[in-house]
Amino acid sequence: MPDSEVDLSPGSLLISAPMMQDPNFRRTVVLICEHEPGEGTFGLTLNREIDVHLGDVLEDFVAYNPPLYLGGPVQRETLHYIHTRPHDIPDGVSLPGDITWGGNFEIVQQIVKGGGASFDDLRFFLGYAGWGPGQLEAELDEEAWITAPGGADLIFDTDPDALWRTVLRRMGGEYAVN
Repeated sequence: MPDSEVDLSPGSLLISAPMMQDPNFRRTVVLICEHEPGEGTFGLTLNREIDVHLGDVLEDFVAYNPPLYLGGPVQRETLHYIHTRPHDIPDGVSLPGDITWGGNFEIVQQIVKGGGASFDDLRFFLGYAGWGPGQLEAELDEEAWITAPGGADLIFDTDPDALWRTVLRRMGGEYAVN
């Protein structure tokens, strides 16, 4: 049964239900960055590493060249990032769980050039996951998604390949898949 008290607030996670077959979202975990009832939802898929590195899309990022993640099927030519450094990277959107979405990209470039960037606190995504008004709520009613609280410790300290399973196991009960 869908939970009538579903939390779609920024910082929450959407976990694709085990039976979801949509190839864009099968076994994915999406961080909700923005949700406005009547307007839609913006999120980033956290566990879809792609065979592209930051240096492949930005010339100045040679010293720090982490893999990129497919943030979602929408506008795959756009670059997004999350981090845990709001004091170092101003102007981002603060999300619950000590996560910040975006911020001053010139400062990010300075941090990278200075050797201070780390995969442990800064991740980049191409594209995003987006839902129009009411679309995500309808998918929740169809039990295509499970919501869970997010948090920097879970997102940055868990192997992205194990994230989907880890979140479900932490939820326990009927969600604890093997």
